[in-house]
Order: sequence, then C-alpha cells, then structure tokens
Amino acid sequence: MATLRDLKIKSSTCKRILKEFHYYEKEVEGEAAKTASMKEKGADPYDLKQQENVLGESRMMIPDCRKRLEASLGDLKGILAEVKDSDLQGPEIVYAETMVAEVESFFQNTEA
Repeated sequence: MATLRDLKIKSSTCKRILKEFHYYEKEVEGEAAKTASMKEKGADPYDLKQQENVLGESRMMIPDCRKRLEASLGDLKGILAEVKDSDLQGPEIVYAETMVAEVESFFQNTEA
C-alpha cells in the first residue's frame, strides 16, 4: 500500500531528475561553445578530440535522463492513483499533482 511518504519520495525524485535534465542541457550548450571556440582558434587536434569526447558524453546523458524521468513519472502516477484510492489526504498529494503537471508540460514542450 502506498503512503504519503512514498508519494513525497517519488515527487522529489521527479523534481531532481528534471533539474538534472536541465543541468545537462546547459552543460551541452557550454561544451558545444567551448568546442567551437577551440576549432576557431586552431587548437591542438588531441585537445580538440578530447573536448569532442566530453561533448559527446554530455549529449549521451540527455536521453538517459529523459528515460529515467519518464520511468519516474510513471511511478509517481501509479503511487498517486493508489493514494487517491485509499482516501489519504495531505499536502504531499498537491505536491505530487503539481510535479506530474510540471513534468508532463516539460515533455509536451520538448516534443513540440
């Protein structure tokens, strides 16, 4: 049986992964700018290759983060449904509903 504590944990997990996703997006932007700058300046090919590897690793984290966020959202929705069925009440339910709406909105905006 799901509890309010479980609901709060799953909500916080969604929030953390969403924050992590935004962090990786910013990191990719920064690393891409750094790579472009190195190319313009004619950096050493070895250093440029290493920077491209860093950029590639950062880019790989975005789909991974998205998959974890989708899984976390599914878990949160499941626990939220259980909690609503058991007629528990508390601020955790509002927080969970807010997180579900926020993550779903994020997915709609990224797909558009």
